[in-house]
Amino acid sequence: MQLSRTRTALVGLAAVGVLVLPGAAQAGGTTTDGAASARCAVQFQHAQRTDMTSFRDYDAEQFRAVHTEDSVSIFPTGERFEGIEEIMAALDAHFTDQQALWSWTESNRRVDGCRSAFIEYETVYEIPEIGYYSQAHTVVSYVYQGGRWLAVLDQGTLLELRLPE
Repeated sequence: MQLSRTRTALVGLAAVGVLVLPGAAQAGGTTTDGAASARCAVQFQHAQRTDMTSFRDYDAEQFRAVHTEDSVSIFPTGERFEGIEEIMAALDAHFTDQQALWSWTESNRRVDGCRSAFIEYETVYEIPEIGYYSQAHTVVSYVYQGGRWLAVLDQGTLLELRLPE
């Protein structure tokens, strides 16, 4: 049980999101029309919120749905997972054990019309029951593809880590 919780804790360093889609520059629409850009910004707000809350709420199906098939996640520990299947396998303990508390505070956001976007967060992942706590600076990149926003890159930088004793 302790090993499973420790794995969940390490997985938690991931936060969310996910990485490099080859040809991301061609991934979506290229309109710069003001109304379309405003619509895309609203869609982006919904997609990034879904990304964060699906992880927080242990909704693996929804989390998977807001990522590209070839997305990549780089955990704050330096572990790299390529493709949504590999990412979901790495996050399995998080979604299965449902013991971690996940919170985030947005610090920066950029949306380039209906093409690409990224958000920076300060994130906290903790498992109070075992005394695990990690804080990271996390950046999630998105592309607009097939009329919707999808996460393509999640990368975290560890700021603080407290392991169970």
